[in-house]
Amino acid sequence: MAKLVSKVYGDALFEEALEKQKVDALFEEVKSLQTIFATNQDFAGLLDNPKIAKEEKAGIITEVFGGRVSEALMGFLAVIVEKGRQKEINAICDYFISTVKEYKRIGVAHVTSAVELKEEQKAQLLNKLLGTTSYQEFEMDYHVEPSIIGGLVIRIGDRVVDSSIKTQIHELRRSLLKLQIS
Repeated sequence: MAKLVSKVYGDALFEEALEKQKVDALFEEVKSLQTIFATNQDFAGLLDNPKIAKEEKAGIITEVFGGRVSEALMGFLAVIVEKGRQKEINAICDYFISTVKEYKRIGVAHVTSAVELKEEQKAQLLNKLLGTTSYQEFEMDYHVEPSIIGGLVIRIGDRVVDSSIKTQIHELRRSLLKLQIS
């Protein structure tokens, strides 16, 4: 249900951004909004409080964000509060941000390696990804995980390329277990 809610509201906000030709501006505003909600848990909790009437919540939104964000984002926040969807605001923002990134052909690559990659290796990997995908740029997220022993695990969206030694050993083990010695 939460995925459906984030898609419906995220798509509506994206369509609004396209229609008003404010994709970049709204993209930055939504990222800032997401940061505000993430760093101010009390504020998010206040908007989720069932004892506070929707009208009061709308007033709080207007007081906090009025004149500081675009009309489109204010309208979006008003609808979220009116429909009682403030609990899903983070998921909606995530969906909107990922939709804008796809629209702008910005990929997000999560790279796991056994050791810290050198800058030269990172540049080579980025160039390889740009050359083999339809993305025009990438946001690279690097993690070090010694348990993979060697190689890389690259995740872009729902695609995973796992060339880690750990996985290769696991696959070899599975193959050997399937063999029957006569």
